[in-house]
Amino acid sequence: MSDNDIQFLSYNDALKVVAAIQEEEHIEHNDRRILTVYNYDDREICWFDYEQVMEAVQAEGKTTSKEDVQDYILHRIPDWAVGI
Repeated sequence: MSDNDIQFLSYNDALKVVAAIQEEEHIEHNDRRILTVYNYDDREICWFDYEQVMEAVQAEGKTTSKEDVQDYILHRIPDWAVGI
């Protein structure tokens, strides 16, 4: 494994860190949306490109429901999010 490989938290550990996932406008690109992940201190942990997430969720055979999108993201929270 290289130093650039991202390690993800387990789903249960992600639930302990993630307080909210908000759909927002991209700061630099008005025509793009992002999904920003916040911790329980209301600090940004990370963000995901909205369109990429929707495509990936559908590629897994799931719907783009709020629950399926949240599930997808919670399985992809980087381990360094614990230190934020």
